Amino acid sequence: MDLDIKQDFETAMLKHLLFKSKLRSFLYGSALAEGPARDPDQCSLGVWITQRRQSHWGYVPEWAALDRAHRQVHAQANELMDMYTQGFREQALQGLTDLLPLTDQITQLLQTIQNKLRTPG
Repeated sequence: MDLDIKQDFETAMLKHLLFKSKLRSFLYGSALAEGPARDPDQCSLGVWITQRRQSHWGYVPEWAALDRAHRQVHAQANELMDMYTQGFREQALQGLTDLLPLTDQITQLLQTIQNKLRTPG
């Protein structure tokens, strides 16, 4: 079971990294499917979080903090995307730096939840 947990959380980390990469690419001028970028419930990590919270793993209290941080990332990403589309490209790119502590928090929460699930009660 530990291997399953490890692989599942590695997948979640990759989803998170892919989101950050896609947002950065958008702010540098690449096309992006905006629905999943703007809506935390359409985002692949958001779907993953919801499914895991509703599973037998849902007892870990940090799920709520992870969901909140994930939604905050999307709210800030929306602001950056709006800035970019309104022509404030430099400010939007600068805003990526401000987003880093929150994206790091998501990584830390994923690691914390994984560790709690892998450690017998």
